[in-house]
Amino acid sequence: MHKPFLLPLLLAAGPLAQATPDPQTLSGGDTTVFEDGRDAFSLSSRNLDEDRRSDFFVGNSFFKKNWVAAPASTTARDGLGPQFIGRSCSACHVLDGRGQPPQSPAEQPVSLLIRLSIPGEASPQLGVVPEPTYGDQFNNDAIPGVRAEGKVRIRYEEHPGQFADGEPYSLRQPHYELSDLGYGPLHPQTLLSPRIAPQLIGLGLIEAIPAEVILARADPDDRDGDGISGRANYVWNAASQRTELGRFDWKANSASVAHQVAAAFNGDIGITSALFPQQACTPAQHDCAAAPNGGEPEIDAELLRKVVFYTMQLAPPAFRRWDDPAVQRGRVQFSALGCASCHVPEYRTGTLAGFPELSQQTIRPYSDFLLHDMGPALADGRPDFAAGGGEWRTPPLWGIGLFPAVNRHSNYLHDGRARSLLEAVLWHGGEAEAAKQRVLTLDKTARADLIAFLKAL
Repeated sequence: MHKPFLLPLLLAAGPLAQATPDPQTLSGGDTTVFEDGRDAFSLSSRNLDEDRRSDFFVGNSFFKKNWVAAPASTTARDGLGPQFIGRSCSACHVLDGRGQPPQSPAEQPVSLLIRLSIPGEASPQLGVVPEPTYGDQFNNDAIPGVRAEGKVRIRYEEHPGQFADGEPYSLRQPHYELSDLGYGPLHPQTLLSPRIAPQLIGLGLIEAIPAEVILARADPDDRDGDGISGRANYVWNAASQRTELGRFDWKANSASVAHQVAAAFNGDIGITSALFPQQACTPAQHDCAAAPNGGEPEIDAELLRKVVFYTMQLAPPAFRRWDDPAVQRGRVQFSALGCASCHVPEYRTGTLAGFPELSQQTIRPYSDFLLHDMGPALADGRPDFAAGGGEWRTPPLWGIGLFPAVNRHSNYLHDGRARSLLEAVLWHGGEAEAAKQRVLTLDKTARADLIAFLKAL
């Protein structure tokens, strides 16, 4: 009689649950799950009560299932497009994990999108000036009767180098071209910003960190002289209808999970909601504007709330192999190299209304959630609200060692250019240049220890 509840309990706890884990391994406090396989990013907060799990599973369903073009008999899931990148949230975030660039020149990206804008004075709500013909995002797919905006082509250029001990390495630099344009040429000053879909674990915990705690680490003028100048981005939050501290996405250009989810529905799948009630068709895209819709809005407020709930309750997995001597040596290296100046290990969440599971938790995301100049090699040249063209938000590192297990690849950084964790480190520049130079002097054993630590996160 109790069998129907067995699966949710396993999903919450995970098969590797421990009776008394080392507190340092609890990346998400009491929410932490113990799983290191393909489901490592798809489990609910371990402390989520049974009576609150139904919203998690309904949200999971609408996150993972494909939307279809309207009109359709499946009225709860129609309204796809008119233009889109993926047919579901999970098309980009496979198993709630991380996307990757196309694996062949003929393949079109799904989990890598291209942001667009042109120089100019942006509105407080958008943070950028959209490209006049194609808007603020390039959509390479469309429903029947509507033109796709075009195709994305990526080519790579190898840049060789070597460590101080003589061991060689090579970094691949991507170059992007938008072709087969459906609505004519792009504005000559168009700025492109490629962005990989990130893993979704711990987003609710990040939202639960008090803004003043994040801002306490900001040092825009580098008053302490350490070369690290973390800056806050202030962005429009469609959920609260006000400007707030940005803490999500690659340039800290989202302030809440609700805004992030609704914006992705609208921009990536073409699904309208109360937060984003209009399709992203530009005046030049008449077929897009004339396409049928799946209702006004296409996802109602209650279903959107459940998808947001699901996304906020995706728990970070525990750190692994904590007692491994190589991991512990790498942990020491991580701090000594200066990596922890931006990838701050530990925070305490505040009280988040409606989410007791996420409140008052000691978490270890390894990020400061601030903007940093990462140097010209990683710059996209595209501002986003207060973020400059060379600035990126410090991404959390929890779960970074599980990308191969969950998503079967080892592509890192904002556009997936790095093919390994070590390549990702070697792309660092700007405020992280000094730390990278220290990495280049490490011997082979010390480098292996550093990577062992990162893979354990």
